[in-house]
Amino acid sequence: MRVMWKSMDKMRCFRKRSIFPFLGFLIASLLFFNLYMDDGYVLEAEKRQLGETLIHPPNSERYVHTFRDLSNFSGTINVTYRYLAGLPLPQYLTIGLSSVKRKKGNYLLETIKSIFDQSSYEELKEIVVVVHLADFDLVWCENLVQEITRKFAHHIIAGRLLVIQAPEEYYPSLDGLKRNYNDPEDRVRFRSKQNVDYAFLLNFCTNLSDFYMMLEDDVRCSRNFLTALKKVITSREGSYWVMLEFSKLGYIGKLYHSRDLPRLAHFLLMFYQEMPCDWLLIHFRGLLAQKDVIRFKPSLFQHMGYYSSYKGAENKLKDDDFEEDSIDIPDNPPASLYTNINVFENYDATKAYSSIVDEYFWGKPPCTGDFFIIIFNKPTKITRIKILTGTEDRQNDILHHGALEVGQKSVDTKQGRQCTSYITLGEFKVGNIEVNNVDHKIGFDIECVRIVITASQKEWLIIRSVSLWTAQPVAQL
Repeated sequence: MRVMWKSMDKMRCFRKRSIFPFLGFLIASLLFFNLYMDDGYVLEAEKRQLGETLIHPPNSERYVHTFRDLSNFSGTINVTYRYLAGLPLPQYLTIGLSSVKRKKGNYLLETIKSIFDQSSYEELKEIVVVVHLADFDLVWCENLVQEITRKFAHHIIAGRLLVIQAPEEYYPSLDGLKRNYNDPEDRVRFRSKQNVDYAFLLNFCTNLSDFYMMLEDDVRCSRNFLTALKKVITSREGSYWVMLEFSKLGYIGKLYHSRDLPRLAHFLLMFYQEMPCDWLLIHFRGLLAQKDVIRFKPSLFQHMGYYSSYKGAENKLKDDDFEEDSIDIPDNPPASLYTNINVFENYDATKAYSSIVDEYFWGKPPCTGDFFIIIFNKPTKITRIKILTGTEDRQNDILHHGALEVGQKSVDTKQGRQCTSYITLGEFKVGNIEVNNVDHKIGFDIECVRIVITASQKEWLIIRSVSLWTAQPVAQL
């Protein structure tokens, strides 16, 4: 590492056009090492590189000095926050909002209200909402805090709502920034400051909860969104993920492990002037080896604002996957899935059991007697089963003739685990089936759910979704 830094000293004597390509490569290399290594010498290198290459010093030595002081990559960023209302209490989920003064409209109070109104009493015990007022107009901040305190006093007292501010002196210079993508200077300034706003918010929330959800300040929530989130988190146990998405718009509904927040905060600070935050998130996810988007339907959050925080421009984007009532999300208990239908490419059986957007099972034409089976890790009380086949653009790839069965007494065979006893619940009609009150119709906990092909077909088969709901345990009095 010392040799590399000596090389950098020599490079300073070369012409500028030979320096910048090398520095660009070095920044990327150092960032990669930081994301995957904890060695002290790597962290020190990043500190120096950040100060030398990302900060533009004209007219503001104060900003440069302060920003360098923040760059301790071994942990959280050294910022002294102002507590404007409330005190933090650790919970299961932190919901973060960053808000600035808008030229037209203000949706923050509606957003906070939606979060609390759409949560049950039990859910409220597991969330804390952190609002970062990121505007440098202190009079505006003070007036807004008074209004928040007046409307949500009981949530503040209960430790469910906290309002903070990162003082202006901790921000890097927002003048003379790089004009990437030919954006006008005021647009570059706006999106660069927004990156820093989010970085300071993420940094503050690092140790408040197990998980962190980022929302924007103009969002409406679906009912019981936390219950839906917990179902998804449970279904992903044992699998690797960096970011789960519950909205397809902007920086809305993005879920992280709280342990990743320090690295994400540093990442946004390091490249704050390069590109908008939602673009940076894609690069961060990729650097941490989550190649693909993991987005779930239905969306749990909807953009409700009509005016952007940038110049008051109109922003009427809506998420057409949003559903007001998210409690209907299936439980899909842990299970193994098998089929003897010939699978097309990588559209394997497990993808029919996922609520991720655009994932489904796709097989070649099935024959009489073929099957698709779900075997639970342990016997389960199922209340409702819903299976959909085909898609909008492939409406003929449905199951034309099939039956739904549930079984018990599983045993290990050469073909994998199988149940030895089955009961038929019904026949598919126009490619779909839904059965309610399953636990009332059978006298045992289910170990297997099986789709049986009752007649061969020429068309291929798409099983779009297998949705199962379990009986909720009776609350103990």
